Amino acid sequence: MNLALWIGTGLLAAVALAGGVTKTFVPREKLAVADGGAWTASHGDRFVKGLGVLELLAAVGLVLPAVTGVAPALVPVTAVCWTLLMVGAMITHGRLGEARFVALNAVYLVLAVFIAWGRFGPEAFTG
Repeated sequence: MNLALWIGTGLLAAVALAGGVTKTFVPREKLAVADGGAWTASHGDRFVKGLGVLELLAAVGLVLPAVTGVAPALVPVTAVCWTLLMVGAMITHGRLGEARFVALNAVYLVLAVFIAWGRFGPEAFTG
């Protein structure tokens, strides 16, 4: 179970890192014409970049606390925050009729719920 949680955490951190780098450093106009990026056309640069920074922080928060042993309880907290972010992403893509992105975000949400459940519960980091 611990191994599955680490693998899931690594995968989710990679997704968060990729999304965060993209939203933070790629111009919004370029994102707006990319597949799945249409939503950025109706939002300001600060909002999109802000989401990107949140995703970068999520990537760090999923891995670094557990690896360093400093505040490892932040790992499941970060996973819970990621679920909230994915609910918003699913609503946004759903409004645009992008069912495949809703499904993809649902997969990320389920993975985050698994991590939160595992790290709050049976495989919690201790002292």
